[in-house]
Amino acid sequence: MARSPLWLPPLALLLLLPPPPALPALPAGCAALGRCCPGRDPACISTGRRPDGSTGPCYCDQECGRALDCCHDYARTCPAIPCVVSQWSAWSGCAEPCQAAPRVRRRHIVRGPRNGAEPCPALEERAGCVRYRAGPGAPCQQALIPAFITTGGFGKARKKRAAADGKERAGYCVEFQLVAITPGCLRSLLWHTRWMRHLREGHVVCVECQHLALHARSHHCSGDGTGSTTNQLLHWQAVGNPRCKGTWRRIRQLDSCSCPSVHSFLFI
Repeated sequence: MARSPLWLPPLALLLLLPPPPALPALPAGCAALGRCCPGRDPACISTGRRPDGSTGPCYCDQECGRALDCCHDYARTCPAIPCVVSQWSAWSGCAEPCQAAPRVRRRHIVRGPRNGAEPCPALEERAGCVRYRAGPGAPCQQALIPAFITTGGFGKARKKRAAADGKERAGYCVEFQLVAITPGCLRSLLWHTRWMRHLREGHVVCVECQHLALHARSHHCSGDGTGSTTNQLLHWQAVGNPRCKGTWRRIRQLDSCSCPSVHSFLFI
């Protein structure tokens, strides 16, 4: 008599089925690698998920942001650390007396940028510098001193004051050819600075040195260019607008002063 097939309960059948496949391991990333690498470093590699959801090799160097192959946890594990610099040093003194030369100030890096942070700012700044005295009681030549000028319209008030004091004396005028003018002259909007907008490169201007502006010892106005050489560039600055300045060349001095009403200025 044949044997009937072996009968097993449903629970026993379930136990004989193969186990389900193992779940994939969690992404490794930069935290598992334990490194945050500067620059571009192909050896700074891990495995796991990238920010776009793809899987495979990923990187933990600071160039991965540009290559779009960072590990998913790069921003959290390797945050950008900005550069830290010291305070500026004091400005250096002028290199030589009575000479236009740069002065310098510097700062240093306290902590460099890391993990793709912005580069450090400039560590050195330079600015123009002129020391107007060679020593105690020894002024520089007039050619090195910048001229401070204002519109000739203020000349009448000066002369009235000098006449009232009984000190009115003849001054002189100097003709200059304007060489360079900063754009700040065109942005003079206040009523008392509008005259600056009429300054033009190449124009010849007449600047009057009135008695009240004369130095007691030198009998010259500051910045009149006395002692300058032919074609030497001299500096001027408009009073009332520090952004309006430039250079000019001295043409000649007029002892009999008669500046025209147009392009007429005063030494301060």
